[in-house]
Amino acid sequence: MRTLLHHWMSAPSRIVRVLLAEMSLPFDLELERTWERRREFLAMNPAGEVPVLIDEDGTTLTDASVIWEYLAEVHPESSLIGADPVSRAECRRLANWFNVKFAFEVTENLIGEKVLKRFQGQGYPNSDAIRAGKANIHYHLDYIAFLADRRNWLSGNSFSLADIAAGAHLSTVDYLGDVPWDEHPGAKDWYARIKSRPSFRPLLSDTIPGMTPVPHYADLDF
Repeated sequence: MRTLLHHWMSAPSRIVRVLLAEMSLPFDLELERTWERRREFLAMNPAGEVPVLIDEDGTTLTDASVIWEYLAEVHPESSLIGADPVSRAECRRLANWFNVKFAFEVTENLIGEKVLKRFQGQGYPNSDAIRAGKANIHYHLDYIAFLADRRNWLSGNSFSLADIAAGAHLSTVDYLGDVPWDEHPGAKDWYARIKSRPSFRPLLSDTIPGMTPVPHYADLDF
């Protein structure tokens, strides 16, 4: 059985969790407290970050982008990256948009400050960073609505890695109630479809010790 080392509020870990579920690839999920700097974990990934995927043959992979490319090559029959070069390019572009740009402008400013700092013992949240994250998210929600209005899913007609990446990052921020859904109905409608997928529902049952999610977090009809 393959094993995925993750953390509750790691959006890249959530991407891989949903991707594996969508590809019908069974896996065991193990919580990794990265701030503890466990020696065995650092031997697998010196960067000290999750996700880390240990495949059935013992192959160890780190970094969500590396993992999703690996899975697409090993299991092309169930790949969610696209059926042709153009669609694959667009899917990769958007997946990286959310895993890099959204992560830097929103996730790190909100989840990083409000949640991860607490576990890592790095002091109090930076209020300027939090304000920046809350301001930046509007631009990204507008972009999601723009794409969803013109396509069936973000990168085209089919559900893809792009939707998984966007949904994973938004789900972490939504845990804290920092997604202004009512101001962005187009993005909200798209996310409602994401939340209803069986692959996504296990994420909505995750809880952070000492931090209760907002009431609508796991509500499919939010």
